[in-house]
Amino acid sequence: MLICYNKITYYKYRLINEVIIINIQLRIQKLRTLMEKEGIDAYIVPSSDPHQSEYVAEHYAARTFISGFTGSAGTVVITLKEAGLWTDGRYFVQAESQLKDTGVSLFRVGESGVPSIEEFLKETLKNGSKIGFDGKVISVDYFRKLKETLLNKGFIYEVKNDLINKIWENRPSVPTTQVITHDIKYTGKSREEKLGQAILHMKLMGATHYVISGLDDIAWLLNIRGKDIKYNPLTIAYIVLSEDICYLFIDERKLGKEVRLELEKAHVEIRPYESINTFLDDLSEGVVLFDPLKTNIWLHSSIKVKTLESLDITTMLKAIKNETEIQNVRNAMVSDGIAMVKFINWIKKTIKTRHITEIEASQKLESFRIMNELFYDSSFSTISAYKANASMPHYHATEQNQATIKPESFYLVDSGAQYLNGTTDITRTIVMGNLTEEEKTDYTLVLKGMISLSMQRFVYGTTGSNLDVIARIPLWNAGMDYKHGTGHGIGFFLNVHEGPYKISTVPNTVKLEKGMIISNEPGLYKPKKHGIRIENLVVVREDQKTQYGGQFMKFETLTLCPIDLEAIDVSLLTKEEKNWLNEYHQIVFNKLSPYLDEFDVDYLKQATKEI
Repeated sequence: MLICYNKITYYKYRLINEVIIINIQLRIQKLRTLMEKEGIDAYIVPSSDPHQSEYVAEHYAARTFISGFTGSAGTVVITLKEAGLWTDGRYFVQAESQLKDTGVSLFRVGESGVPSIEEFLKETLKNGSKIGFDGKVISVDYFRKLKETLLNKGFIYEVKNDLINKIWENRPSVPTTQVITHDIKYTGKSREEKLGQAILHMKLMGATHYVISGLDDIAWLLNIRGKDIKYNPLTIAYIVLSEDICYLFIDERKLGKEVRLELEKAHVEIRPYESINTFLDDLSEGVVLFDPLKTNIWLHSSIKVKTLESLDITTMLKAIKNETEIQNVRNAMVSDGIAMVKFINWIKKTIKTRHITEIEASQKLESFRIMNELFYDSSFSTISAYKANASMPHYHATEQNQATIKPESFYLVDSGAQYLNGTTDITRTIVMGNLTEEEKTDYTLVLKGMISLSMQRFVYGTTGSNLDVIARIPLWNAGMDYKHGTGHGIGFFLNVHEGPYKISTVPNTVKLEKGMIISNEPGLYKPKKHGIRIENLVVVREDQKTQYGGQFMKFETLTLCPIDLEAIDVSLLTKEEKNWLNEYHQIVFNKLSPYLDEFDVDYLKQATKEI
């Protein structure tokens, strides 16, 4: 019966996959027909929405629609004869699988000999060709760089023609989820205080109006949240801030009476979402401030008065968490740690008696998180990956294509939650059974990198790109590396990926400031073998001020969850690394054990024992 079931599942998956491939091919064919009709030689489809969001509502998932690739980052270019997807190393394996037989080629960004989109267009298109895209989803910054790079080709740009919309039958509507307010007991600052800060900065810069497009910036500024985008507690809207009034452009169906009254009390005037371009077009005087990285060219074309350009004021204000927010995050970490301990204990016990699918494991973890009264949503789609599947950093299990976890090797789970009192993101690589020496060594090298970064002191003024190498050194010394950043900023009950700060090999000029929360997540990925990643969240704190170095900074680890001792080759750890791990585990036990029953406390005691 099992063999019969597996055959049915295989043929069902194969049939579904073939249908997807045919649909992608037909969509590209329809798009090319439209392109020929409009005289367009190349059409660009990015991953973004009108607000340059990393994750988008289904209505704006045009790149996925035309290519079948579901990763969060990538751009598709369709010409009359060729089609390509450009994405980075996090998604190479996933993209290769999802693009197979669709007619869309994979361009591996960052690899030697792989042309950029601009180089591809230069080589492929004749002088004077026409390039098209939906101007609502292309930022001012991207468009300028594209034109500058291709200046000598004399290309023409068609920016007001959303061809994807013309071929997308039954396209999902723009979401209208209800807006909620975020209480000051969590935020630490009222919307009036935040608006006052933003207006002050705006005036000091010489602007009379400030256009805000970033959805997390808007949510932070007005202390509001929503569910317009899965996993991101955001509402789709724009803001134009003046000295006296904050104009909120939003679908009014999303605002209940109480929410509306709270906003109006803070001098927030509600306008229809679609009317922002008319509002900007009607401005006859003044100076408009905007962020060219987040403002789309459709909106920018409506501004007729003088402009100023800058990174969003709100981006830096929300990046530095206040003490109320940090304490709330500490509380959220206790809640998340409880769920993680219950889950790890469950999976380690259960795997001894039966196999578990990747999706079952993911659902079980979510069930533990949902038990918390402050739980709002997951913070991203859980990466539940067994053995070789974990070698794809952004692997996503599906009903048609998932592994069964067995009592051997590693299981990696990267997950997180949106609680009213904070956003969490944690990765643990968990031992399911006997490990090889190679697996133990690889795990320990990743752990050494994570611990080294956790312990590192650094002088004020240091950026994330200055620190990235610290987490990689143990792997580099063994001739290995990972193709993603070591850390990303975390929002406060906001986006799980928050800029402008990060820890990465990519140069970054943003200083790490007291109060910034960031991930620490080195990894190692061996195709067809295993993937390992260990992730904690840390907050930047002040350390000592010294005579010969000035102000030093340090990291305080926020995440509370055991690191699997069964996977560690203790002989590879230094005395300082063992001390850090023992002290960390003692904190984990002390913080979590009072909230666990005897069954889970017994496991936690063993999982946090001194080495």
